[in-house]
Formats: sequence, C-alpha cells, structure tokens
Amino acid sequence: MNEPITQKHPLRIIPIGGLGEIGKNMTCFAYGRQAIIIDTGIMFPTHDMPGIDYILPDFRPLLDLDLQLLGILYTHAHEDHIGAVSHVLDAFPETPLFATPLTAALLEVKLKNSRSVHQHQANIHVFQAGDCLELGPFRAESFHVTHSIPDCVGFGLHTPQGLVVFTGDYKFDNTPIDGPASDFARLASWGQEGVRLLLADSTNADTPGWTPSERVVEAAFDRVFHHAKGRIMVATFASVISRIQLAANTAERYGRKLAIAGRSMQGNVRRARELGILRIPDRTLIPIKEAKHYPPEQLVLMVTGSQGEPAAVLGRLAKGRHPQITIQEGDTIVLSSHPIPGNEEMVYRTINNLIQRGAQVIHNKLEEVHVSGHACQEEMKLMLHLTQPEYFIPVHGELRHLSQHVKLASDAGVCESHILMVENGCVVELDEDGLWERERLPGGYVYVSGAGVGEIGPAILRERESLARSGFFLVAAQVSAHSGELLREPEIISRGFVYLRDATDTLALIRQTVASVLSNHAELPIAERRKHLQEHIKRLLYQETRRKPFLLCLLYEC
Repeated sequence: MNEPITQKHPLRIIPIGGLGEIGKNMTCFAYGRQAIIIDTGIMFPTHDMPGIDYILPDFRPLLDLDLQLLGILYTHAHEDHIGAVSHVLDAFPETPLFATPLTAALLEVKLKNSRSVHQHQANIHVFQAGDCLELGPFRAESFHVTHSIPDCVGFGLHTPQGLVVFTGDYKFDNTPIDGPASDFARLASWGQEGVRLLLADSTNADTPGWTPSERVVEAAFDRVFHHAKGRIMVATFASVISRIQLAANTAERYGRKLAIAGRSMQGNVRRARELGILRIPDRTLIPIKEAKHYPPEQLVLMVTGSQGEPAAVLGRLAKGRHPQITIQEGDTIVLSSHPIPGNEEMVYRTINNLIQRGAQVIHNKLEEVHVSGHACQEEMKLMLHLTQPEYFIPVHGELRHLSQHVKLASDAGVCESHILMVENGCVVELDEDGLWERERLPGGYVYVSGAGVGEIGPAILRERESLARSGFFLVAAQVSAHSGELLREPEIISRGFVYLRDATDTLALIRQTVASVLSNHAELPIAERRKHLQEHIKRLLYQETRRKPFLLCLLYEC
C-alpha cells in the first residue's frame, strides 16, 4: 500500500555509482520507504586491474535500507548506464524497468546475454520522451536530450519536496543526426516554475566552449572514405548507434558493403534495425562471414574494441588472433571514440600494433572522427541558466570534473552554500529547510571476473600485480617421513620470472640450498622446515636476480 504523499519525509538521494569516477552510473531516490533508481551501469577496468572484466556499482547497502523499489528508470543505453541490469535484478527481482524504445531493446539484448544465475523475464515498460511515469510519490517526467546514441532522456522528478531535474548524459547539439534537439522549452519552463534541485552531468566540466555537433564526424568520415584505397574498419562502442548509422550512410554513399564484427555490436544492430531506429539497407549490410568474398575497396567493417580491450575485435586484430579477419597492408582503421581515462596506454599500444601490421590508423588527433556526447562548459552554464535551480549537485564524473562543475554553478549564480559536491554512498537529504549531507553508506568496487561476482578484492588484485611485475617461482620437494632426508631432486617451475634453460647456475644453487636446508633442519616439523626453505630461497633469488618473484615452496612427506 502506497504511503500518503505528505511533506513529513525528506527526499533522500543516494548516489551508488558515477560520482568520483567515469562509469557505473546509478542513483537512488527514496521518499520514506518508497524508492526509484535511475540507471544501473558498469565501469570498464583500467590497466591496473588484471583479469577484471568489468566493475559493478556497490548497491548492496540498498538491501539493508528495507526500501520498496518501485522501478528502475533508464536515461539511455550505453554500458555505463545499463550494463549492470541483470546483477541489480538478481538483488531486486521482478522490479519493473522503464525505458525509451531503443534503450528497452538493448536492455532485452543485455538480459538475454547476461551471466546472471537467474533468467530474468524482462518486465520492461516502454515510454516516449515527454511521457510521465507515476511511481508512488514520484512523478517522473521525461525530456529528450541529445547525446551519442538515439532515444536519450533526462527526468524531471516531481516529488513532495519539489522538482528535481536529473539531466543524464547530454549535450546541446543544434544539428543532431538522429532526432530532435534537446528539449530546451521544457527545461526553461521548469526553470520558470521553480527547480529545487539540479543533478547534472559533469564529464566535460574541464573542457571550455561547446561540444561539436555529430555533423562534424559526418564530414570527417566522408574525407576518410574518399581517400581510403582498401578496407575500412570503424571501431567504436557497441552501443553507439548514431556512429554506426554514420558509417552505414557513408558506406552506402561510396558503394561499399558494411559488415558488423563483434557479438555485442551485432545484437545491438539487429534490434535497432528491427525498431527502425537504425536504417541500413539490406543491399549494404552483409554478414561478417561473407566479407572475405568482396574486394577490400568495397568493404567497411564495424568493430568493437576502441578502448584497446584485448578480448574485443580490434584488440585481437592487433595481436593477429581474430579467427575471421586479419589486418592487411592498405587497411584504414578509424578509432571513432576517445580513450576513457585510464585506458590511454592500452589504446596507444593497440594503435602501434595495428600500424606495425600495415594498417593506417585514423584517430581524433588526425581527423575529427569522434566528438563527445557530453556537454562542455558553455552548455553546462546554459543548463544552469535554463533550469535556475535553488540547489545543485554535480554528478557523473571524476572529482576533478565535479569540482570544476561546482565552480561553473557558482559563476552561473547558484548560491555557494546551496551547492553540494558528494561521492558515491553519501546520502543527501532535501527537505523544507534545504539540502543536507548525511551519513555515508559503506561500499566500494564490485569486480566481475569470469563467472565470479564480488569474489575478487584488493588483496587478490595486489597479488595479480605482483605476479605481473615479478613472475612466479615454485620449488617442490619430496622428503622421507622417517628421516627427513631429500628423496629426489626438487622440481622447479618458473613462470614470468626466469627462463629455466638460461638459468642453470641459479638452478644449481637452488638445488644445493634445498638439500642443505632440509639436511640441517631434518628434526623440525614439516611446516617449520618449509618456512626455513622459503626464507633461504627467497634470499638466494634476490641475491642472484635482484627481483622478488611470487615464491611458493612445497614439501611432501613420503
């Protein structure tokens, strides 16, 4: 039974992810026990997270708050906004999802391909930009925004504590290629009515000026296609439907066939075409397995892996490990994305490997083959002037972005005491008297590695980093249970430390050390002997190599 809508409760805003980082965007709004969530995204691992597939927002503290979750609302279909949906539904089963048509379709693809232990029946309610959703004490009015994918919205949340505007990811593109411009009129009308709180995207808060229109990319693609003599490969995120449409349009104009490589991108393209959002003629789109039957000058391939991910299509091509495609002399590869902070090293390494294999690589420093989908400083000021909020919280960005957005808001006329910069887990309350920061909920990164969710923690990551730096060294020996003497020559295994065939002198010293230590401590319990052996070999390896591998010594009594 719904609680009566009165002003006896403050509105609680709980950022679960996306504040102080790029990715895993997820925000909870609670009034009394009733709550809604906006977005459930993931974050991609950085180079210092070996073996991690992706990172989830830590929503476990929400389970302890005993909330009645009325629904999950989605702003758009990028992975950093929908990628964690199956994991969240594992914790909150049967929760209804609310999304625009393309976002709903890609949520279905995500749930179908999920690693979830449960096969969730998609309880997805489709709405159009401009529609209102009535969810208990919340009336969520959606409004259209331009981004780098169609069907993007923000929300005006009408609550008992006033109107809260949540922008989602946006920019003010006045010449969009995939639909209408952002809904300036609704934002301005809310500003006239009175916005109590604005939560706005901060991703480009340190970038002056205005974000260029997607039309800039259209012109750059035309130049690249005009000069390319062989195959063209365009790498971008699997969910950037607008960029896929641009590549398809340009391929059609130059008489080339388009093939999609990468399971996630293939699934997204199929659903977007079924909805009529992605318009690629049948004569242009071909299956990837048929690409080999066409001459290079007639082909365009859309591929995943623009962030240098080793397992994605482009990463495998750079290493020569893709089962269907190999890089050829004369290929032109377009990196139509900007490196996520922390991924620069992997991206540049991938570029170097592709060039080494004979490809020409076009990236944003050479041609404007990518523009951001996020507002820059002048657009952020415009958003603040349109909505004229009483209170302001910057969201979606690293701390350097959030702090810069705070300054922009102050310069735009928001009272400094009405601006609150918080991080993930910080509970904020909006009531009749103002905006207040309350307690901080516990939480952190939840790593997904293979089928394991939350099983990998900082200690294991430190071990993986140690293994990557110094390698692994194993010494295993069999000793007599009666006399303690060494029964046979110890077995030695090295991985990532030394090549055993080139370390004969060191191996001889190790074997001598094993025999000596075990002989001198034969009377001790096996655990004590193993400890002495570990200490002696560790010291010997450092003396010989000045390195400290991950060392493991095993003793077996027979």
